[in-house]
Formats: sequence, C-alpha cells, structure tokens
Amino acid sequence: MLTRSRIRRDFAPRPARRAVALLALLAVFASAAPLAPEAHAQKKKAKQRTTGNLEVSTTPGGNPIFIDGAPAGETTEFVRVIELQPGPHTVEIVFPNGTRWSHVVNTVAGRRECVALTYRPRSISIPPLVQSPCPYPVNVSAPATVADGDVITFSADVSYTGQSALNYTWTVSPPAARILSGVGTPTITVDSTGSGNRRVTAILVVDDGSGDRACRQTSQASTAVVAQAVIPNNPKRFDEFPSIAFDDDKARLDNLAIELQNSPGSTAHVIAYAGRGRRAGHADRMGRRALDYLVTTRGIDSSRVVFVNGGTRERDTYELWIVPQGAEPPRPTPGARY
Repeated sequence: MLTRSRIRRDFAPRPARRAVALLALLAVFASAAPLAPEAHAQKKKAKQRTTGNLEVSTTPGGNPIFIDGAPAGETTEFVRVIELQPGPHTVEIVFPNGTRWSHVVNTVAGRRECVALTYRPRSISIPPLVQSPCPYPVNVSAPATVADGDVITFSADVSYTGQSALNYTWTVSPPAARILSGVGTPTITVDSTGSGNRRVTAILVVDDGSGDRACRQTSQASTAVVAQAVIPNNPKRFDEFPSIAFDDDKARLDNLAIELQNSPGSTAHVIAYAGRGRRAGHADRMGRRALDYLVTTRGIDSSRVVFVNGGTRERDTYELWIVPQGAEPPRPTPGARY
C-alpha cells in the first residue's frame, strides 16, 4: 500500500515529467556535438608540439640537404619546413663547388630553427708565374796591354732583367795591383804599378741576393803589364794610303782603333794631305771626318786622337801614326808622291 507521499512522487504531473526528459535529451546532444573552432585549434596545437620544425632557405636554391647523413631533398629560395623529432640532428647543405655547410640542430618540440644561407662562389686570382731572370750573362772587359804604372779600367757588362739590386764583388791579382775606385760597382780602376811583365787579373762575382745559385755569376779579364824599359819611345808609322772612298778609309781607321786599344797610354796621330787641285780646307775636312769616325763610331777617347793638316800631295792621302807616351810626334811630309 503506497503512502500518500510516495504516490505524490510517483504520480507527478505529466508536464513536469516532460520537462525533465527534455533536459536529459539536450545534455546527450551537447556531449555528442563537434568541438568549437577554438577548441579544435588548441587540440591541433597540442598535437604539433610533439615535434620541432627546421625552416631552411638558400640563395640560390637547389642545394642537396642531408639530415643525420640521410638525403632530405634540396633547398629552395623560399622557406622550406622540415619536421624533426626532438633532439640533436646534424644538418648538412652541399653547395656547387663541393663546400659543405654543417650545423648541429637541437630540436625542441614546438620550436622552430630558422636557417637562411646565401652562396657566393669565391673567385681565386692566380698570379702569373714569374720567370726567373737567372742565369744571366756577365762579361768583363779590359785593355789587352798597359805599361807598368798605368791605371787599368775593368768594366762589366751585365744583362740582368730582374728587379733586385745587384751586388758586385771584385778581387784583383797579383798582390802588387790594387783597386783605386769602383768597389761595389760594375767598373773598377786598378793601379798596375809594380806589376811589370805580369798579367793583372780582375775577377767579378755578381749576385742578386736571392741565394739562388743560378743568380750568382762570375766573370774575369786580364791585362798584360809591360815594364817601362820595353815600351818603345819613338812614334810608329802604322799605315799610309791614298783616300779614294771613305768606306775604304773606314777599314784602315778600324785597324788603327784596334791598335790604339792595345796600346794604352799611346795616342794616334792622323795626318791628312789634300790632293793637288783640291779646294782650300780640304785636308781639314778629311781630318775631321776621320776623327769623327774614330771617336763617335769606334768609341776612342777624343784625347787620344790628334789631327794634323799635312798640306798638299799629289793625291788625297792619310798617314796614321801610333805615338807612345813621351815620344816625339811625327812631322808631316807634304809633296811626297807614290
């Protein structure tokens, strides 16, 4: 038998029961409805946080990527995203010339590691090979003969094309000979006093300071020293010839220049005779022409050549004399004929 109170609870009015059922149904639909957009974004974000992102770009693109030694495609000029598990990863990018860029990335979940590289090929300028100027020719020249007491000039001709300053080291023998001037230069003067009937030799060593054996050159020259008693004290007629063509005259004057070089201390006397019927001053013109050739062309010191106007002969004629130091100069002989 139901009590009154229970009857009242079991047999509640129908409108009240309907309201309770409706509320229960709404609760079921609410639990089954999709998530709101904000909730969906939070859920997706929570999922992404389990990995980290490597963002890579290179200029230019197209360079191979290796992650932990395994190929991972190529770079692009725009940002490329590579998803990585948390922890250290070795990232390598290989550029066209074989250069490798390597970096260890410590990936953290939910964080980005950004890499942007620009590749610029290095231009290497290779200087041209410098050709060594060594070895190079060195020639020392000196007079063939001098008298005892004369000063000998030794001169070096060095064909060196390098940029270094050359060092000149001279030694002379015998002990009686001594260097008067020019130490450390290409030309020296040597006093021959006391070296009669012997040869004075000068040895030159040239180097450019590089230490290269090929850049250290040696040359020498010798001069015979004649004792004073042997030197003749009279002028010597060296040549006499008619002047027909100046080209023929040059050959005779060449021989005179050679003899003069071999006779240090001597002078050359050139006597010119004008042929009959020549205009006034013709012998002077002949003499000037001969002296100009000896001095300008043959390089004879002008102080060692003397011109004498010999007057008139039957034909244009030259007399060439070698006059030792202290000897009486020759006298012209005009009027003589061949």
